[in-house]
Amino acid sequence: MAFWRDPSARALKKLVQRMPQHNSVDLSPGSSVFGLVLGSTNETTTVVDLASQTIVRWRIPWPPDIETDLAAFDVVQGDLAEDIERDDLAQPEAVTLRDLPRRLGTYRGRRVRRWLQRLASPADGPLFGFRGPSAPYWEFRGERPSVALIAADRGPQLLRRHDDGSTWVRFGWFGDDVWLLCEDSHAVRTMEATRRSALSGKDLAATLGFRPTYVLTTLSQPIDGHCYKSCTGLLPRG
Repeated sequence: MAFWRDPSARALKKLVQRMPQHNSVDLSPGSSVFGLVLGSTNETTTVVDLASQTIVRWRIPWPPDIETDLAAFDVVQGDLAEDIERDDLAQPEAVTLRDLPRRLGTYRGRRVRRWLQRLASPADGPLFGFRGPSAPYWEFRGERPSVALIAADRGPQLLRRHDDGSTWVRFGWFGDDVWLLCEDSHAVRTMEATRRSALSGKDLAATLGFRPTYVLTTLSQPIDGHCYKSCTGLLPRG
């Protein structure tokens, strides 16, 4: 059905475009929040908060036997918990939802492209302020973001390690050669389906179904006292 004839698509477009705008993220306990998904794992879902157009990380209470089914550019609605847990110095953007969010539809287009361009991380030293794959949790002070939307200088490239079956993303960013564990479920499934050890350029774009323009990178919760860098999304222009 054409977009203009689809009532649900029209309603979603109206919701996004008429969303009341605020200068900051609403942190009122129990308040309803709307986000555009950039990447989602069971640990964290990264969204553009539609009211402030700011990147936020949602902690969603997924049941142990349910994997996240949220995908890039899904529009979702959730309710903040009574205790949103804003005390994590390694993840200052993170807030906790009371329950599972509701998926309203998918939204893409020029407006999303403008948001991604504006939210892309500038060159400011090494990724997340430190070199290497991880940093001790006790070194974080809440002064740096734990999310970076990277417009890669080179790549990205998907690589599969046969010794443990893990998928990695490699890309260049302001002179650094960055390797990150890939936690983007679509990219991982794509890599597994090809049975190839590397994908890049036109082959990667054809397999993913889009040309990856941005690499969504995040810091993990502490694992044995360290927070690790990972890729939680490969995104097109919008």
